[in-house]
Amino acid sequence: MSLSNRINASGVTGTRNRIPDVAPYSGLCATCLDGCPGTCEVAKSSFRGREVLYPEQFGKITAGAVKDYPVDYSHLNIMGTCVGAIGADADSDSAIFPAVGIETEFGYTNKVRQKLPIFTGALGSTEIARRNWEGMAAGAAISGISVVVGENVCGMDPQSEIRNGRVVRSPELERRVKSYKDWYNGYGTIIVQYNVEDGRLGVPEYAIDLGVEAIEPKWGQGAKDIGGEVKLPSLERALQLKSRGYIVLPDPEDPVVQQAFKAGAFKEFERHSRLGMVGEDEFYQEVERLRRLGAKYVTLKTGAYRPADLARAIKFASAAKIDLLTIDGAGGGTGMSPWRMMNEWGVPTIYLEAMVYSFAKRLEEQGAYVPDIAMAGGFSLEDHIFKAIALGAPYVKAVCMGRATMIPAMIGKNIAHWMVEGKLPKDVAKYGSTVEQIFVGAAALREKYGKDYERIPAAAIGMYTFCDRLGAGLQQLMAGARKFALKHLTRDDLISLTRECADVTGIPYVMESDTLEIDRILNGVAVRV
Repeated sequence: MSLSNRINASGVTGTRNRIPDVAPYSGLCATCLDGCPGTCEVAKSSFRGREVLYPEQFGKITAGAVKDYPVDYSHLNIMGTCVGAIGADADSDSAIFPAVGIETEFGYTNKVRQKLPIFTGALGSTEIARRNWEGMAAGAAISGISVVVGENVCGMDPQSEIRNGRVVRSPELERRVKSYKDWYNGYGTIIVQYNVEDGRLGVPEYAIDLGVEAIEPKWGQGAKDIGGEVKLPSLERALQLKSRGYIVLPDPEDPVVQQAFKAGAFKEFERHSRLGMVGEDEFYQEVERLRRLGAKYVTLKTGAYRPADLARAIKFASAAKIDLLTIDGAGGGTGMSPWRMMNEWGVPTIYLEAMVYSFAKRLEEQGAYVPDIAMAGGFSLEDHIFKAIALGAPYVKAVCMGRATMIPAMIGKNIAHWMVEGKLPKDVAKYGSTVEQIFVGAAALREKYGKDYERIPAAAIGMYTFCDRLGAGLQQLMAGARKFALKHLTRDDLISLTRECADVTGIPYVMESDTLEIDRILNGVAVRV
């Protein structure tokens, strides 16, 4: 956990230490100088107060935890073999990596099929989510994966029409749904989350009316253990959001607060969501209510809470026979979390997944239904996908990627702007000056979509290109393990590089792996079974 002592001096919060000698626990300089010109987090908090709870440019950036946990997925390695093939003929001409099947599916009776075992993190009401939604959603649809609309979208939409406390129209949610459905090709689905405020506003009902098939109650996420947060830059917005039932701090209706805001004492209000309260019977009743409303799929998102809460999530999801349970571990990223909270709370993802496997296996041994599971919390590339699915096999069907799926949309959008402005950075311009020259995936999309290709935003092409890379990389790793479909991945495809990782995950330490087969081989049986 070597990075935790530097959180008191982080570029994320715009803070720094005066000297390199830092107390390892507090993060304070070894000597604190009266007259210090530096701004460590304690110092900056002395004049900017609660603003420093959050990353700078909150709502305009995403941020990821930097705490270095004792065990993470880098402590697992992927096993390969030079013998045989599972899911393909053991023939060098047919067992090639492009033949590896990487489609997945999830659902209780109705199945959502996906071309890749990933889907996007929930993009909710932050400004960065709003700006980048269209490209990410269109790119996800084109790539054949699911996309998740996060919490508070309707409540935060300035143009929402709310009557008697219920949303009857939200142009922003309409836009988000349409951006995905316009390019939907039969794979994946659009999932709409809801929290306490969304439930009170009737967001699930409204989303179903818009043709959304999957509704997701949200218990929490890995980056924070409180409700969603955003900053509000104007008094008018603060008053509007308070009138819609949100917690807004400081109170925008207080004349003293209004005067302080107008005088420039602070620049933004905070909008907070309420904490959800989970009850078993209430959960079952809500799942049944959603199904009666017309939800084809009911999914659940939970966070990095204590182990007993993970047991509740898996048990309740089993009893309610939900279609997908997404479990988000600490150490991931978000655009809406206090910085210290993001780094210092919750169960890190690899520990959480080890528990997930243990709890799911216990339910299966009892003869209970085990819901399809997705893991989230810091994943970004193909080796993470392989490890997460193998570590949780056979229960984990997909990986939820938050920040990693926003990046391609942002990059694609920005490249398009830079092209128009003639300001392509040299690291991009070296590949060319047109969309087709810069984006490797553009040619395939032009061939597939013909005239409609011209309507595909560069942000979506970026998303498609990224997903194509993930798919190819995953196929290569799986081919090396001689597994030619996702259903064949098992925990045996991994090894632990440290004994501590083996203790946490149950994956054998590398020096103790394959012991039975080694004995068979050295005793004269040289064929791998």
